[in-house]
Amino acid sequence: MKTFNTGHITFEYPNGWEAEKADILSNPDCIATLSKGEDNLINAVMFPTATNLDDYKIFMEDAISDDGGVILSSDFIRIADMDAINLHANMDTPEINFDIHTYVFIEKGNIYIFELRTLDVSGESESEFKNIVSSLKILK
Repeated sequence: MKTFNTGHITFEYPNGWEAEKADILSNPDCIATLSKGEDNLINAVMFPTATNLDDYKIFMEDAISDDGGVILSSDFIRIADMDAINLHANMDTPEINFDIHTYVFIEKGNIYIFELRTLDVSGESESEFKNIVSSLKILK
């Protein structure tokens, strides 16, 4: 296991995953990017928010549906000792069909969104992603 630490958040991730340079030019809110091969990408963003989980869940579901995604599940859960939204959707574009697994936290006036985009249908990457998110600690 490796540890990722930004000073704001920390989490553990398996050796098969690689921390990438966060693409802050196209996404200034990006705080972490991890990849596992060509088929799995995790992006984490953080930004100040005045919203709450109830309102954001509706917004997120609408945004995915508006983009042509099919929401397979969307639930309020407790993970990493925090309340969160856990959403699973499928996106079918002309180029690629992939699954999105998302965890959303709102803590101390900030929203934290962890999203896995995967082609892995075995469930292994999804399980590893859940373990990564389970180890999340917000430091500030």
